Amino acid sequence: MPIPPDSPALRAHDALAATPFATRARRRRLAHIAWWAALAGGVALAGAAYRWTEQINIERLRAAGAQRLEVYAASLQNLLDKYDFLPHMLELDRNVLALLEHPEDDKRRLDVNTYLERLSRQAGSRIIYIVDLQGRTLAASNWRQKDSFVGDDIRFRPYLQNALSGRPSGFYGVGTTSGEPGYFYARGVHRDGRMLGVAVVKVNIEEQERGWVQGADKVMLADANGVLFLSSAPAWKYHTLRPLPDSVRAQLEQTRQYHGLALPSLPIRDDAAHLDGTRVVTIGAAGGSEARGSITPPLLVQTRSLAPRQWTFLYLSDLSQARANARAAVLFACVAYGFLLLLFLYVRQRLQAKEQLQAAYNQLELMVAERTSRLERTTQRLMAEAEVRRQAEQQLHRTQNELYQAGKMAVLGQMSASITHELNQPLTALRTMSDNAVLLFERGRMDEARQNLAKISQIVARMGSITGKLKSFARKSNAELGPVSIHTAISNALVLVERRLQLDKVAFTLDISQADVYALCDSNRLEQVLLNLMTNALDALATLERGAPRTLTVGVTETAQSVLIRVADNGPGLTDEAREKLFQPFFTTKPQGEGLGLGLAISEQIVRDFGGSLRSEETTTGASFVIELQAATMEKQDG
Repeated sequence: MPIPPDSPALRAHDALAATPFATRARRRRLAHIAWWAALAGGVALAGAAYRWTEQINIERLRAAGAQRLEVYAASLQNLLDKYDFLPHMLELDRNVLALLEHPEDDKRRLDVNTYLERLSRQAGSRIIYIVDLQGRTLAASNWRQKDSFVGDDIRFRPYLQNALSGRPSGFYGVGTTSGEPGYFYARGVHRDGRMLGVAVVKVNIEEQERGWVQGADKVMLADANGVLFLSSAPAWKYHTLRPLPDSVRAQLEQTRQYHGLALPSLPIRDDAAHLDGTRVVTIGAAGGSEARGSITPPLLVQTRSLAPRQWTFLYLSDLSQARANARAAVLFACVAYGFLLLLFLYVRQRLQAKEQLQAAYNQLELMVAERTSRLERTTQRLMAEAEVRRQAEQQLHRTQNELYQAGKMAVLGQMSASITHELNQPLTALRTMSDNAVLLFERGRMDEARQNLAKISQIVARMGSITGKLKSFARKSNAELGPVSIHTAISNALVLVERRLQLDKVAFTLDISQADVYALCDSNRLEQVLLNLMTNALDALATLERGAPRTLTVGVTETAQSVLIRVADNGPGLTDEAREKLFQPFFTTKPQGEGLGLGLAISEQIVRDFGGSLRSEETTTGASFVIELQAATMEKQDG
């Protein structure tokens, strides 16, 4: 493509040929300034590379430390929770209660000592002992040993004082008799609402240190006063994070929590806090030595509280490698910038070339102008292609919206079929109750008519709940599950079929315990399943010959993990073909027009959403369906 005479490239070529000497000198001075600016930029880049690399490495250490802290905290919490039940078990032992009521009975004391010894060995605890209300140890699992706790006075221990005040508590301390540290569980022992004494369990938690990180990274556990009672670094154990006030030392001396230990403060130096809650510190030798090498490298300190015990985990990560990586990044940046500097000097040398380079420079300008022209044409072509692609994307978007709308209409069609099936039964009940209300008004039985109308209102409200649940089922929404009373669910379902039981002369039997049973599910949807199963059973019983006995049985059994609800009838039963297709949508054994075949399919999906199962049992007569749900308690609901 020929270049026009008035093109920018030709004008630049002519201007360069006419440039005077003073102008070229000014350009050389600007080149010097640019060189120094580039050098200053290299120094700034080296500093930025150091800070950026160091921050990335510290962030990695912080993420790894936070993860390990969670693991350590969970491991320690699991160990402590494992023994929390032991003091409560002692409250159930008759011999323990008898010894607290008759502390001078040596035979009972021997029986309790033997029982505590066996229980401690089975549970893996260190020591279990019983204390009376005066703080005197009556029996202990170490009664055979020389350092037995029997007869010790431990009124000074905070865990005993809290337990005597009705507050079960835990306490870490060093044993005053054995000198062995451990965690103490204390709980009051009651009988008929009256406190008789305190049960105490001592557990050795020192084994946690064996699984902690060894080497450069350290992990420690401090109490509320900052005393390090567990540490992967033995030299730091039973030191404090800060000097203890005299009042705190007096309190520790009174409770003998760290009996016989000096508790010196850890020599922490260069303590620098960060906005994210971490700190960078260096720690001197625990003995106070200032010798070379006795001070640790910079350490990143992360903390994690362990409520409600007011303990704090500290995880210390060595920052030496992070800073070494940062120095390596600075070296790389300097090398890269040195290359750029050499390149800059080369370009500068090229700019200082005179007549021998002038022709080549002008030719380069012409080539640039030609390449620019080609790029303009390429850009226009790409813009045209981009417009075509944009229109294609718009068309694709409209097509996707149409497909989505078609899918929504299909789902709405399925939901309408489900709603028609599920509301047919309550509508029948409403018609029956409405007829009854008219009769009651005509006979002047106003109270019964009001009750009937109240039930109609409840059924209408339940119909609205059913449509909402069917809509939620169609969308596969995850409704929150909770403990549901099985007694209440069965009673609510019976309200809708009670009239039909009377009209069809069906003998109804409910086999359930007097105590309420709770299962993990949703009450409205469970009633929907029960109502469907009962209605199917009544439909099957209606096919029996006139005068034949008709029975409908609902039984509830409960195990530790599950609740089983069995709905059975003495109808004609199920064929093998029907049993295989029971839970398929639109399969029904009813005459055409009397069922859509969706009831069991929906019920099975609802129970599956609860985490349970709905199945058919083989029986000699009639049909039997079993709903299996997860057992629940009211405590879960309250929590």
